[in-house]
Amino acid sequence: MQSKLSDIELIQQTMAGNQSAYADLVKRHQRFVFTLAMRFTKSREDAEEVAQDCFIKAYRSLASFQQQSKFSTWLYSIVYTTAMTHLRKKRVATDSIDDEENFIQIADTHGGMDVNLAENRSRSYYLNMAISQLLPDDAAIITLFYNGEQSLEEIGEALNMEANTVKVKLFRARQRLKEKLERLLKHEVNELI
Repeated sequence: MQSKLSDIELIQQTMAGNQSAYADLVKRHQRFVFTLAMRFTKSREDAEEVAQDCFIKAYRSLASFQQQSKFSTWLYSIVYTTAMTHLRKKRVATDSIDDEENFIQIADTHGGMDVNLAENRSRSYYLNMAISQLLPDDAAIITLFYNGEQSLEEIGEALNMEANTVKVKLFRARQRLKEKLERLLKHEVNELI
């Protein structure tokens, strides 16, 4: 079964002509690539386009992947550069959060009203809303660190920055995220009162 193979093994099989190995690699990373692209573009359509472009670019560049880092780190650097290029071409600032429900990945297995489920959805909703209001670089660093579980060094490699720079940017991004959350939640509390 292909899915039990490592990324490197799938890459080797792809280079040997096995197209289904690359399909498995795409399946393994597509959700996170899309999420990261969404953090940059803030538009579902643009994120889908960026994600598709990334996997095409990655496929065409597999021979240049030198395995000095994880494949995911290399792939996320492609996402970053592709998204930035896309945004420069578009030159339109969008702050749409219409599709934020796509980030909530909690399944309702109880069928009824479960307090913990509602609380988790609410947390995810506000967290994703706050992240969507961050600058693309801040959103990317937060997403890579927490969702992608990338180290500071891996994020630095993906975003072409020093690890110490990433550490400082992560600290500042957390502060801005905290401020966004406080504003969002304060607004919600005021509406309830």
